[in-house]
Amino acid sequence: MPYELIAALMFSTMMLMLFTGQRVFGAIGFVAVVAAVFLWGDRGGYDIGFSAAIKVMRWYPLLTLPMFIFMGYVLSESKIADDLYKMFHVWMGGLNGGLAIGTIGLMVLISAMNGLSVAGMAIGATIALPELLKRNYDKLMVTGVIQAGSSLGILVPPSVVLVLYAMIARQPVGQLWLAGAIPGLMMAALFVIYIAIRCRITPSLGPTLPPEERAQYTRAEKLRLLSAGLLPVGIFAVMMVPFVNGWTSLVESSAIGAIAAFVAAILKRRMTWRVFETSVRQTLAITCMFMWIILAALAFGAVFDGLGAVKAIEDLFTTQWGLSPWVILILMQLSFIVMGTFLDDTAMLVIVAPLYVPLVGELGFNLVWYGVLYTITCQIAYMTPPFGYNLFLMRAMAPPEITIRDIYRSIVPFVGVMIVALALVMVFPQIALWLPELVYSR
Repeated sequence: MPYELIAALMFSTMMLMLFTGQRVFGAIGFVAVVAAVFLWGDRGGYDIGFSAAIKVMRWYPLLTLPMFIFMGYVLSESKIADDLYKMFHVWMGGLNGGLAIGTIGLMVLISAMNGLSVAGMAIGATIALPELLKRNYDKLMVTGVIQAGSSLGILVPPSVVLVLYAMIARQPVGQLWLAGAIPGLMMAALFVIYIAIRCRITPSLGPTLPPEERAQYTRAEKLRLLSAGLLPVGIFAVMMVPFVNGWTSLVESSAIGAIAAFVAAILKRRMTWRVFETSVRQTLAITCMFMWIILAALAFGAVFDGLGAVKAIEDLFTTQWGLSPWVILILMQLSFIVMGTFLDDTAMLVIVAPLYVPLVGELGFNLVWYGVLYTITCQIAYMTPPFGYNLFLMRAMAPPEITIRDIYRSIVPFVGVMIVALALVMVFPQIALWLPELVYSR
């Protein structure tokens, strides 16, 4: 049997297993090991899975994963994130759309605490959404704001998805995080500009807080809220400044962040046994899930490398079909959007990484830059009907008056903003590459 046909059979079998509802790591790992057994015998099959497990266990930067997840859950479960929203509520309430703009700011800071989009969605839907609806904000506007803002969690450092990409693409995690910082902030700024312009044109979409409500907060109270709300910013600075200046490694900085969040919760007298237990349990569950996925992806990628499938696909695209590298890259991004209608970001990456990542390198593109493109495309796919990941999360958390039709309609302008951001990063790669080049040149 030709190697190309074996690769196609592996890929189709894996997709079939995923459609039947199997766990991602189980489907991918099973196909990898069984294919290795048939190709190289019992010893080859065992070695593929074993060597993948050893690689995961020896990958030192993976220690950042539990640290950042723990930090995020401590800040979330101890309600320190609630202080953030109250700060934005008081300081931004005098502007049309000010609370929606503050919600985007909240989402950026939540992303910098946690690295997962689910955390931003949960906090936005439970804290911001009821408050915005109570203040007569347009339900389509606020639903789109929360979905778009929560998607920043997989791009703004410390992104957990970029950790997974780093392992599979064999790229430095620190460079990927720094590469995602400016595009993530740029996208947040584009969201804010859109909200400000839209609410300036149609003030009823985002009314200001009544003057009497704003008057009830004294200057001292506003400053107190500002200091409480900026606590997570201080934790993030304590963690990232030493790393950016080269004083600590990435793993050491993640440990500093976890300790700082834990100490902050204790000092604010919010570190109860329930908060600690929930944070530890969630950290263990999510860390183990990602480790299993990485293990399966490495095994699957090893089989593909052995088959030479990447070279065959490159030859098909460039020699037989005559496609240019940029056309191939755009087709890859479109395929991510299609897959994102029924798969989450980790599943997409694990499924196509053995094909796409080596092919991107062969075409001459920077793999750190491509990691940012992949992540932005995942953000778009998260919000693309009919089965976008964020759409169903919002439907599960939203009140009954927000229908699934409202949720679909709400994301249209924000998806447009994301596409603009993706185009800017594609046309101007230095948006993503300038900061890691600056920091690592030191």
